[in-house]
Amino acid sequence: MKTQKFSTAPRGVNRMSLVALMAAVALLGGCGDKKEKGASQTAAKVNKAEVTVHQINFVLQQQRGLRPEQADAASKQILERLIDQELALQKADDLKLDRDPRVVQQLEAAKREIIARAYLDKVGEAAAKPTPEEIKKYYEEKPALFKERRIYSIQEIGIEAKPEQVPVLRDKLSAAKNINEFVEFLKANDFKFSGNQAVRAAEQLPMAGLEAFAKMQDGQAILNQGPNGVQVVVLAGSRSQPVAEEQARPAIEQFLINERKRKLVEDDVKAMRATAKIEYVGKFAEGAASAPAAPAVAAPAPASAASGGLNAADISKGMGLK
Repeated sequence: MKTQKFSTAPRGVNRMSLVALMAAVALLGGCGDKKEKGASQTAAKVNKAEVTVHQINFVLQQQRGLRPEQADAASKQILERLIDQELALQKADDLKLDRDPRVVQQLEAAKREIIARAYLDKVGEAAAKPTPEEIKKYYEEKPALFKERRIYSIQEIGIEAKPEQVPVLRDKLSAAKNINEFVEFLKANDFKFSGNQAVRAAEQLPMAGLEAFAKMQDGQAILNQGPNGVQVVVLAGSRSQPVAEEQARPAIEQFLINERKRKLVEDDVKAMRATAKIEYVGKFAEGAASAPAAPAVAAPAPASAASGGLNAADISKGMGLK
């Protein structure tokens, strides 16, 4: 937004006085230019060091979901943390901890991670923005997320069980009139279990199972087998809270962009591995040919690409729910 500047000089100040004042300010600014600029960016002085506004702003930029009215309070909190950090840094410097082999190794690992991530972010910048037609198509293909979106009241029961006990649990759950009857069976047969209750919106559920979950009726339960037992999920209740395409569009657009970034990065890494000369040495050479492929590189963006769905925080923000 363009701002219009207005003079705040009193009417009694004549043109010559203004010229003289401006010349004096310019002269003073020229004499102490470097010093004044540096001072203007200082937020706090910690012994002989400084914590700057640039440092605070950098940390602020990492805070997702921060509202404008929260910025001042957040800045003050960040400043206090940076002061504590600077004090610890000065003590570490006195103890020459930056020369400790473990610290040197950690610094090198962090440097590698940051630079490699910067490159992958650069690759992802080539991702094309989705068209309105593509956004609409995704909206129509995911009714459980949008047009038929529900808020679910869920009861979860984690049960310790051996593989051979799973069929019995499955049968008892199917035959039970309600979840309380099933819980009484668990108690009577000395099963170790724990319960939890939660309220989840559609986008907060595992995307791989959302379609099946959306078909459940209130009171129904499903049993999922895990490595250490089973998890019973009971749909205690639900309410409809659909989201219009207009509300969902920002979240869908961000998700599709993130997916394209992920694909670009994945393809780029595959291409680099295909052309690079990679030789496994020592114990790592054993079975290298039969080793599983490296996992796909995560997208350089906040949305959850691995789940195949929208990130809960991103979609909620995009839908105006939070």
